[in-house]
Amino acid sequence: MAKKRTEFEKRLAPYYDELKWLYYELYHDDYAAFDYFIEMLRRMEAQRSDTLKAWDKKRMRRGDWYKDNKRLGMLLYADNFATDLTGVRKHLDYIKSTGVNYLHLMPLLESPEGRSDGGYAVSDFRKVDPRIGTMEQLAALSGECHDADISVCLDFVMNHTSEDHEWARRAREGDRSYQERYFFFDDWSIPNEFEKYVPQVFPQTAPGNFTWCDEAKKVVMTTFYPYQWDLNYRNPVVFNDMTENMLYLCNQGVDIIRLDATPYIWKTPGTNCRNLPEVHTLVRMMQIASMIVCPGTLLLGEVVMEPKEVVPYFGTVEKPECNLLYNVTTMASLWHTVATHDTRLLQDQLHKTFSLPREYVFLNYLRCHDDIGWGLDYNYLKAFGVDEVAHKKYLNDYFRGYVYGSDSRGELYNDDPRLGDARLCGTTASLCGIEAAEYERDEDKKKAGITLDIMLHAFVFSLSGIPVLYSGDEIGQLNDYTYHDDPLRREDSRYLHRGHFNWKDEKKKSKKGTREHEIYTAIKKLTKLRASSKAFCSQADTWLIPTGNDCVVMMGRYYKDEKVLCVFNFSRDTQWIHTDADEDFRDMWTGEAARADDFGIEPYSFKWLVIKY
Repeated sequence: MAKKRTEFEKRLAPYYDELKWLYYELYHDDYAAFDYFIEMLRRMEAQRSDTLKAWDKKRMRRGDWYKDNKRLGMLLYADNFATDLTGVRKHLDYIKSTGVNYLHLMPLLESPEGRSDGGYAVSDFRKVDPRIGTMEQLAALSGECHDADISVCLDFVMNHTSEDHEWARRAREGDRSYQERYFFFDDWSIPNEFEKYVPQVFPQTAPGNFTWCDEAKKVVMTTFYPYQWDLNYRNPVVFNDMTENMLYLCNQGVDIIRLDATPYIWKTPGTNCRNLPEVHTLVRMMQIASMIVCPGTLLLGEVVMEPKEVVPYFGTVEKPECNLLYNVTTMASLWHTVATHDTRLLQDQLHKTFSLPREYVFLNYLRCHDDIGWGLDYNYLKAFGVDEVAHKKYLNDYFRGYVYGSDSRGELYNDDPRLGDARLCGTTASLCGIEAAEYERDEDKKKAGITLDIMLHAFVFSLSGIPVLYSGDEIGQLNDYTYHDDPLRREDSRYLHRGHFNWKDEKKKSKKGTREHEIYTAIKKLTKLRASSKAFCSQADTWLIPTGNDCVVMMGRYYKDEKVLCVFNFSRDTQWIHTDADEDFRDMWTGEAARADDFGIEPYSFKWLVIKY
């Protein structure tokens, strides 16, 4: 009688041949390393709790659970939001009150203070930073989130480790097997060849891609910061052990793994070491590993690249790589539109996004923990006489309030005068002019800033995928300039928008007339309206509607018997538009009857017009 296959073997079987082929091709038929990898997957599946296995089955029964119109994400630093993980648990009621059911906890694994890049230099992948909590507390928080039907996302820093990681420590001591887990060189000859082709990530704060390690008397690759040592994924031991670290976090109840700096993980001399084909092989194998061990888990790729490089990280519908990607180009194009009041670039970006398979799901956002990089489609803009360097300068000047008529308040990040390639920092509210208006006590400016803030959130909520809030944006939190006085942070202007959540301001959300109340209630209303209309699900048809007005974007959404028209005015003035939409609609925001053929739309405002057939 044939032996009954285990659940692990059933899930492995459909992927075994593909996994073996990919692994052998990448690692030159290293059968011993592959066998170890399979046994590691078996071990991690056995360690997964019955509770999480039940959670997997629930998710598998509805594989498209994250593609509906009821998802709302929030990303936060546990220590900034509520001191530690225990504090986050205490404030889960607040998180739920906003409608959030996707909670992204920013890096919280052990990292050396002052040399962590905000937690992205991990010294132990199996340990929570003691200042934030313990792995047991993370698992308890995840369990409580699951009880409330909240998914938990966590960063997995896969490109590098901290120089304090045990592997790095052993490498510094001269252990050759651990040096082979990184990129060590006896002198600068090979690193200098790399530097001819590899761009600098932080040209001001961390120039170059290599650092001299005095203890080992060798040069080590450090693409991001000198204290972050790049891992060598050409070594199968690195891939095996890092995949195990990822699965360990999944077994603590993490539902979405954010693969940090995904495009950088494979290095080849003579290339820019970005987006190489081998990266896609690695990510596909990690996707297969998660589908075997923890099939309720999703992979989110952090791919902050030009548009043509982003979409391939979805893989294919048949062989997916990342389940989710950031809609970074739309985000940057959105802020470009705020500064120029010209929607043509944004519409071109939307047209490309709308043409993608509906199975591809983006996270849509206005702000995140990072800077805004101006990775726009400059080939498109060139047709309108736009010079890349001059335009980046204009955008940065606009959002610092250096352009006449701009009330934005932001700061530069990693300015590179040689390339004119500075990025920008600031909270959504401050970039919308609310900070300046409150400082000047100008109620008209404040009203305009709040209207713009709400319109931009409505735009993000109108896109297919998952809208994500940066913690504090739901109450219009302003820039935090106190980082200038912190010796560990003052060189990194991203802390301008990484301030502690202001619980005193949070209490103002019930007081009419305050920015906190206006923005919080608007976002709650947007969340409720979005969830009430199936036309906002990811499976909906989406298209752009010509309006004859470059200051306005109008998009249509249709699913089954419901159609919604979403209209946005990026101008400071009332705009009039004409369309062929000769039907009777209802304004979802006001509840009033509406037409969509000829109408005016007020400055910085929006409309959601719905009709059912």
